[in-house]
Amino acid sequence: MTLVTGLRRLTRRGVRLLRADDPETGWLVRIVVSALLVWALVYLTPVDAVVRAVLAASLACWFLFVAADIRWPRLARAGLALATLLPATVAGVPENASAPLYLYAALFTFVLLPRTPTWAILALTGAVIAVLLTGFWLAGRGATAILTQPTLIIILVLFSLHRREYRLRAEQTALLLEQTSRTQQAQARAAALDERARIARELHDVLAHSLGALGVQLEVAEAQLTERGDVTAAAARIRRARRLASDGLVEARSAVAALRADVPPLSRALGDLVAAHRADHLATVTLRTEGSPRGLPSGAEVSLLRTAREALTNAARHAPGAPVAVTLDYRGPTVRLSVDNPAPARPVGDGAGGYGLTGARERIALVGGTLEAGVVDGAWRVTVEVPA
Repeated sequence: MTLVTGLRRLTRRGVRLLRADDPETGWLVRIVVSALLVWALVYLTPVDAVVRAVLAASLACWFLFVAADIRWPRLARAGLALATLLPATVAGVPENASAPLYLYAALFTFVLLPRTPTWAILALTGAVIAVLLTGFWLAGRGATAILTQPTLIIILVLFSLHRREYRLRAEQTALLLEQTSRTQQAQARAAALDERARIARELHDVLAHSLGALGVQLEVAEAQLTERGDVTAAAARIRRARRLASDGLVEARSAVAALRADVPPLSRALGDLVAAHRADHLATVTLRTEGSPRGLPSGAEVSLLRTAREALTNAARHAPGAPVAVTLDYRGPTVRLSVDNPAPARPVGDGAGGYGLTGARERIALVGGTLEAGVVDGAWRVTVEVPA
């Protein structure tokens, strides 16, 4: 069982190495080419001692390239260039099939290596052709051989260069896709962290405001009951606390809705809010949308909805039964929301909209917007603008 397990692991490791290996210049190709060159030296090389010595030296340079390519790439390429030039010196010897095999194998590998500069490829090609023509001329070969071999070498080099450029472009494309994927993942993580921070801030604002105000009201009600025995005032404080709890629950639900994927568009959400307010308070509320609706960041949409709810709540408190006009304007560089109702007989809160609108103004500022509230042409108007 141990032997079988070991063989399986060795097989899986071999398969992984083969998949990761370069199909043209990788280790498997080099092993096969090395075996082929050794076989050619032994069985295809003529008996001539000079030819054997030259091809043996070429084979040694090939093995130098295979052994030194990882640690000493310059030395490896020099050995590979020499393994290409040496067979060219004896390629003109008749009945010598080994020399072209050595020449083509080494030259093809030299050109396909991705880190080999183009000038080195052209220089080696020119040197090989010059040496090859000189050897053919000295050997007395005919014009056909003299013209055929350089032409084949040029075709081989051009094909190899084309293949090399294609591989380089493919590798660059794969690298660019990987970098793009990493950038998108980083942006997604940053967006997720930003969204989590925004939701945490929204929930904190809701809970801190609602629970803080609720605690104050209950504390005052307890003091009025235990210290003064004023049941009427305590009951008013308790009713105020109940209203704060109800408002806080609505705000919390609105914040949680920002996490949902099916949050309706702003115009539809405003329509639902207006319809609910009309049904709850039996008031005349109109909603008008100007321009073409466009998407906004979720934080901006939630802030606009909360501000609209706060403005409608203030209208019901300070001008009950009076008509309210809500306008959503997409026409400018910003998205503008305005809520108009008849001005109350007395100022609202501190004259700037009370604590509710103060909190709304702070939330709007967090998304880069502005909020203004006041009397305009005899009507109380709340205007909000956020970047589109």
